Amino acid sequence: MKTTKVMTIVAVAFLAQIALAQPQTNVEVTKGPDQTTVKGLTRMTATVVGIDKTTRTVTLKTHEGKVVELEVTSEARNFDQLALGDTVTVAYSEALTVSLMKKKGEVSLTERGTEQRSAPGAKPGGTLGREVTVIADVVAVNHKAKTVTLKGPKGNTVELKVEDPERLKRLHRGDQVEAVYTEALAISVEPAAKK
Repeated sequence: MKTTKVMTIVAVAFLAQIALAQPQTNVEVTKGPDQTTVKGLTRMTATVVGIDKTTRTVTLKTHEGKVVELEVTSEARNFDQLALGDTVTVAYSEALTVSLMKKKGEVSLTERGTEQRSAPGAKPGGTLGREVTVIADVVAVNHKAKTVTLKGPKGNTVELKVEDPERLKRLHRGDQVEAVYTEALAISVEPAAKK
């Protein structure tokens, strides 16, 4: 998990610093009979314009001209493979599926993570993923406001809008429902174009 934390910190730092660089974002909503899924994908690119191998610092420039300096930890493989002009691409996707089908069992939260780093000698990069599944109790149903209030395993509550009145009619206080949240982050580096 140490690598996951390091890559997450690097990725979050990168995303935070170039967030104002107008990333390309796509959002998709899928509604089924008893569930709704919202998926989002954000893709950002930058060019390597500086490398300090002593301090393991990389300077990136976005297409909009924003310059970002990042320190790359020793946990990240293949730092020495970076070259001026390389293109760094960060893709972040997340999805939330709320299934309003009744469940039975204990209120719970389970989390599963995945990671993959680039092979030794290749350009730096890798992927991180996480899936969180929550079984929550229905603590309130408001037909007039078209909402359902859920209470999770840590005692926190969330109110969700339910557009389908038929779906809302099937839910009652004391029922349980499932929500699945997934996220993935991929970082890749492409070599500089040959001149």
